[in-house]
Amino acid sequence: MLDFSVNITPLSLPLEPLTLDLSSFARYPSIDGSALRGFYVERFGLEAERVLAMNGAVEGIYLIPRALGLRRVVVFAPSFHEYERASQIAGADVVKLPLLDEEGFACPSAERIAGAMADADALFVGNPNNPTGTMLEPESLMALARRFPDRWFIVDEAFIQYTEGFPDNSFMQHVGRFPNIVVVHSLTKFYALPGLRLGAVVAHPSVIGRLLDAKEPWTVNAVAELVAGRLTECRKWEDGVRTMIMTERRRMREAFEAIERVELRGGAANFFLARWHDGPLERLTDALALNAIHVRDSRNFDGLEGEWFRFAVRTPEENDRFLRVFGEMPA
Repeated sequence: MLDFSVNITPLSLPLEPLTLDLSSFARYPSIDGSALRGFYVERFGLEAERVLAMNGAVEGIYLIPRALGLRRVVVFAPSFHEYERASQIAGADVVKLPLLDEEGFACPSAERIAGAMADADALFVGNPNNPTGTMLEPESLMALARRFPDRWFIVDEAFIQYTEGFPDNSFMQHVGRFPNIVVVHSLTKFYALPGLRLGAVVAHPSVIGRLLDAKEPWTVNAVAELVAGRLTECRKWEDGVRTMIMTERRRMREAFEAIERVELRGGAANFFLARWHDGPLERLTDALALNAIHVRDSRNFDGLEGEWFRFAVRTPEENDRFLRVFGEMPA
């Protein structure tokens, strides 16, 4: 089965097999994930005091609303459900700001966001957004951060390394100037490490201090720290992944332009949101399943009423197999 529903790099990391000394497990890992923080410092040129290591980005997503005492949070719809759930668990009300299909699910205008922020204390967004694959305009969000210095702007950049503008379009580089911008970053997607739970929050040192006060200790385990310390060896592999994804992303977009029953949206990262126009979505998913291919049925996202699905960009050979199904389906 080829799983096009999961937006993870399809290439394996070029790391030698790990040799584990079992006696090392008799000791606690670092209390604050120092090896993982060290990767962010070396790889992205960040200052150590602006990085808080996390047991995956989801730990940060759930920690931030609780630690900052959020009470009313704006989220885009559709977007990653965990923003809403994490906010509600922390006791916050959630206001949904719709993304519009007729606008290609683009980020709302600054004035629409400002209107939604009037009675809220935070905006929680993905950059790129999942599942729409659309981007924020950095200057627009920074202008809002200046306009509302007492509001929080929480930006999830799980897919940012796939984008053509990286690293210049990442808000990780701007948290020093904007104490109210908090970035959540994940190593899961780009480095294909979902089983290890590696990520970080990047923010102003004063914010990192507040998060530390509310964070559980020892959430990054010793194996995760070991692997994080070796990821700096993968720069050539990173370049290869980015080149492959950008090339295949363009090729798949062009191929789908000739397929009338499918419309694509987004595509800033390593996946597309798509709408099926030939009967119920099950007609497509059944045909794909017969060819051992699985996509993400996206109809359970708020704002995706209709026959929507999401699929990842994978290797050229796998993408050829995916496209072949559309060519062979009867009209």
